[in-house]
Amino acid sequence: MTNLTVLVIGSGGREHALAWALSRDTHVHIAPGNPGTATVGTNHPVDAMDGEAVADLAVALAADLVVVGPEAPLVAGVADAVRARGIPVFGPSAAAAQLEGSKAFAKEIMEAAGVPTADARLCLDMGEVIAALDEFGAPYVVKDDGLAAGKGVIVTDDRDAAIRHAAGCRRVIVEEYLDGPEVSLFALSDGTSVLPFEPAQDFKRVGDGDTGPNTGGMGAYTPLPWAPLGLVADVVARVIQPTVDELRRRGTPFVGLVYAGLALTSAGLRVVEFNARFGDPETQPLLTRLRTPLSEVLLAAATGRLAGHAPLEWGSGAAVGVVVAASGYPESPRKGDPITGADVEGVFHAGTALDAEGRLVSAGGRVLTVVGTGDDLAAARDAAYAKVALIDLPGGFHRTDIALKAAQHPDLSETHGAMAQQDSDNSVGKGHS
Repeated sequence: MTNLTVLVIGSGGREHALAWALSRDTHVHIAPGNPGTATVGTNHPVDAMDGEAVADLAVALAADLVVVGPEAPLVAGVADAVRARGIPVFGPSAAAAQLEGSKAFAKEIMEAAGVPTADARLCLDMGEVIAALDEFGAPYVVKDDGLAAGKGVIVTDDRDAAIRHAAGCRRVIVEEYLDGPEVSLFALSDGTSVLPFEPAQDFKRVGDGDTGPNTGGMGAYTPLPWAPLGLVADVVARVIQPTVDELRRRGTPFVGLVYAGLALTSAGLRVVEFNARFGDPETQPLLTRLRTPLSEVLLAAATGRLAGHAPLEWGSGAAVGVVVAASGYPESPRKGDPITGADVEGVFHAGTALDAEGRLVSAGGRVLTVVGTGDDLAAARDAAYAKVALIDLPGGFHRTDIALKAAQHPDLSETHGAMAQQDSDNSVGKGHS
């Protein structure tokens, strides 16, 4: 272990995975964390949205690096408050985080940078909404412009439902529908240089066979055996690097994780959305396979030293993550149910808490992400589902088909992403920024 001290901000499954990976070679603190993060580091009861409180904690810990996990603190400027104290931060400024915080801003950046994306209309009244719906036709893609706590996007063939959704938004984006399989590609950025991860794919619909409502993600896997050769280099060259260059040109360099949600459409590569942080649940299987020390590359990004860095190293084989969700998720998840069998390597806590007796209980919709690894996707799936079988959560449920098609037919693309469109706060389903 190095003498580095790292502070991770957040309390979900992504933060547990980050803290777990960082704990391999650093001293990790998490604010506020969850019962899972407490097993790999030290939790601190600090509000992730309170920039000054986070900065005070970073100073008190003499942190060498602060990693801001969720999008809401980034958009609120928590990274700025920590940087003002002279501490390196992995996470964009509030200005750069508008890449996720405003879909209209993301479209503006993409247009300026020549990045391929869905055609879209920003609508300021219902007349403009209806005109845009009629222009694009069904399936209708309607988004709230800002972060919307999981209620930002609808993809539907029902015109009336699209209009009702638009009526509840602040500013409305209406987009053309994108066909084809979807891919998540992460890349570290120091504001100038970028360093890509391997691609992953997640599953948004709540039920097997991509049925039911959209969720924050019911599972993910990596690598993608069906992905086109050269996909990562193509996305870096045509999407991520031009976006980072445009943000730097505007005086708002992006330092952190650029998440490109992509559709491989019949007309070619298109950006569905940008996020400004690690995605959940893709992060859990990705970090399980990562062999490059995470602390090294996050600190290099935070301090402007990614140029010329060696490509990230990955373990052989595959990783599959399966989300165990609470009864009633996503509409009205039940909380307070006891959880047993979760004390296993590869089980990442998302919505958990300790009750008055110190027992582990559910405290959110997505409760756990269970990751299995193996020589190939079939073996990784078997490992993941074997762990899931050991977990008991009254009323809890999971999808049984995560990575199933890719494991059975490695040369065929998954197509489930097409109707499971994802919004920029990664909680409604796939598609379109």
